Amino acid sequence: MRIDRAGWPFIAIAALPAGVCWATGLTTPAAALLLLPIAIGAFFRDPNRHPAQDADLVLSPADGTVMHAGLADAATAPAGVWRQITIFLSPLDVHINRTPVSGLVTRVEYHPGSFHPAYRHDAALNERSEIWFDHQHQVVVARQVVGAMARRVVCRLKVGDAVSAGQRFGLMKFGSRMDVFVPLSAELLVSQGEKVRGGETIVARLASIGTRSETSRRVDGVP
Repeated sequence: MRIDRAGWPFIAIAALPAGVCWATGLTTPAAALLLLPIAIGAFFRDPNRHPAQDADLVLSPADGTVMHAGLADAATAPAGVWRQITIFLSPLDVHINRTPVSGLVTRVEYHPGSFHPAYRHDAALNERSEIWFDHQHQVVVARQVVGAMARRVVCRLKVGDAVSAGQRFGLMKFGSRMDVFVPLSAELLVSQGEKVRGGETIVARLASIGTRSETSRRVDGVP
């Protein structure tokens, strides 16, 4: 099983008590204590995924459960009018994050904030990182949001990076959520309560140029 490199320091620290017990001849406690580093290693697991190749598709950037799929809340969304998919990651989910679309990274922004539980509505204002992607002149935003347990996000992208859909770009440590913002013209393909897999589940379909133009003329009438 592949382990993300961010996990090895945590695994090493968690393995110290087992190592001490083993060195002092306490083999039974050592065996029991090994469960902790094994569990942490499982949290940082990094399985291979097989992204779809259709350029119009938006892939889930994380494993988890869909909390929201609809219009974005203007009070907490990036500037503009968006559709939003919010994914809650439990401690049992894979926490590797993947790019939702191919294209160019145009912004990477860190925002300090609070540490509310990730399933709450006001968690949108928690500490977070936003990554903006330009995909064939359409903008898609992925937002890594910390929770009560996850106090740090890891983003390995920088402005100017060219990425492919489903590419690994970071992770969130110990439970959190991921928000995805797509243009108003995009069609959402998931609904609240669905389980998704990062890099594989299709969460939205981007519109053609003609559809984008039509949608932009009727923004105020969107249900």
